[in-house]
Amino acid sequence: MSGAMRRAAWSLFACVTAVACSAGGRDAGRVEVGAPVPAYGARTLAGDSVTLASMRGKPVLLNVWATWCHPCREEIPELERLHARYQARGLQLVGVSVDAAGEEPAIRDFAREFRMTYPIWHDPDERVSSTFLLVGVPGTFLIGKDGTLLWRRQGPIREGDTSLVRAIEGAL
Repeated sequence: MSGAMRRAAWSLFACVTAVACSAGGRDAGRVEVGAPVPAYGARTLAGDSVTLASMRGKPVLLNVWATWCHPCREEIPELERLHARYQARGLQLVGVSVDAAGEEPAIRDFAREFRMTYPIWHDPDERVSSTFLLVGVPGTFLIGKDGTLLWRRQGPIREGDTSLVRAIEGAL
């Protein structure tokens, strides 16, 4: 990589970080394991408002994805297996689609094609990305019953991810 390209990449990184860290004037720098998660809400595909706060008391696995994201497509079968395995024990898995506004029919078709049985929220403004300091998709966050971030991953969930399984078991 040339020096000019490296400087441009660092400039882009600095801009993205600055924007993410200034999200709404809150303490955006504390989206880390062990810290309380920031307030976040979106809408269901039916248009209903939903929030993480309403899920307090149960562990939540929040997965951020998009229909155009190939790694997201690859991780969905594993997420579905985790949902089937842990739902009865209280784990709430929520998929947050960051597809553009008006893409609800495509999101529904995608969910049917991939046999997604867990709730899907839609966040076309990608507030989830600035709220959780997420750059790109997929991204996954395990939130404890008390609203504390227990585990996070930037990138796809792989089959048999022992660190995630241990974190879920500990959260239950």
